[in-house]
Amino acid sequence: MSNTVFCKKYQQELKALDFPPFPGVKGQEIMQTVSEQAWQAWQKYQTMLINEKRLNMMSPEARTFLSEEMEKFFSNADDLAPVEGYVPQDKPVEQ
Repeated sequence: MSNTVFCKKYQQELKALDFPPFPGVKGQEIMQTVSEQAWQAWQKYQTMLINEKRLNMMSPEARTFLSEEMEKFFSNADDLAPVEGYVPQDKPVEQ
């Protein structure tokens, strides 16, 4: 039987992460409150943010920005940073 967690993003019991995504307290908190499905969704959204906003991950400001966005993402906040230039696959690009 796989390990499950009550996911704060999806508000249901889902498969847990296999290991903490970060070292320390923050990694343990994520592992105990975020499902594998939610973590994968965050990774996709994070990649879009990094690419579309051209974030330099060496910059402390960029890492702080992503950390704040991650908290909002998992808490289902309404004020997530927009991803300019992203077009969902189900919507054709207008020319």
